[in-house]
Amino acid sequence: MFLVTRSLPLVKMSGHTPSLMRLEQRAAEADHIIDYLKQQVQLLKEKAKVQATVREEKKLMVENTKLKRDIEQLKQTLLEKEKSRGVREVAMPTAGDSSVQCASKSTPPQPSSPARSSTSPVATASPPPKNSEGKKNKPEKREKGEKKPAAPQEEAKVDVSRLDMRVGRIVTAEKHPDADSLYVEQVDVGEAAPRTVVSGLVKHIPIDQMQNRMAVLLCNLKPAKMRGVVSQAMVMCASSPDKVEILDPPSGAVPGDRVIFQGFPGEPDKELNPKKKVWEAVQPDLKTDGQCVANYKGAPFEIAGKGVCKAQTMSNSGIK
Repeated sequence: MFLVTRSLPLVKMSGHTPSLMRLEQRAAEADHIIDYLKQQVQLLKEKAKVQATVREEKKLMVENTKLKRDIEQLKQTLLEKEKSRGVREVAMPTAGDSSVQCASKSTPPQPSSPARSSTSPVATASPPPKNSEGKKNKPEKREKGEKKPAAPQEEAKVDVSRLDMRVGRIVTAEKHPDADSLYVEQVDVGEAAPRTVVSGLVKHIPIDQMQNRMAVLLCNLKPAKMRGVVSQAMVMCASSPDKVEILDPPSGAVPGDRVIFQGFPGEPDKELNPKKKVWEAVQPDLKTDGQCVANYKGAPFEIAGKGVCKAQTMSNSGIK
């Protein structure tokens, strides 16, 4: 009997040890699972916050673009009204002022010497047409003489130095509301406010690759409406019939950096005159070389002290 009572607790202890081990393992696994779930919950919260901020930023950018469009339209209407009013005001005061001045000049001599005043205007009225005719003939000859040397000077200056190319950062890009092939971008070119730029790149570059990227922009083209949206610059791209790539500035370049060309000094035009067709004359000589470096007649697109602008893969291609 003594031996039986001593053996029973051993059997019980041996039966309890595996179950305790399993419980401990399950508890440890449960702790790991709980820690993992906590981490996932934190990640989800952070993602939700990021998504909320991104959505708010997008909404704000959309509202800003709409407000800018409205402001530009209001500016244009104001300018048109001012021009129309300005033309009328210029026409009316000149006639009114001349009549008033003639009256004011003629009235004082009339009371003092009526006879002399009557003769003096006739004398003054008769010679001016002769003098004016002589003066008119002389300037015409001078203008003709000036136009001949001016034309070759302008032609000699038609090179890449006339173009205002700068580094820019595409802050946001969205599809044009009225054109499937166009993007509407907000681009920082180092000015107080970003410029609105319309580009036909939808078929060539995905919209996610347009966001927050560096580019080279031509900034002194005359602003033009593209399906109702005024475009204030042009994104420079290596281009072929089948492929288009946005030119990349060198690392370290910042918005507003000027693109320069060795051997072509000079300041760019404030705004290119479409009638002179400077862009049309320069564009055929803008190309990428065998190493994808953008250049004009062998002079690379250069940012002073930072490097050259390049395409990603397109060599020996046109640029526009």
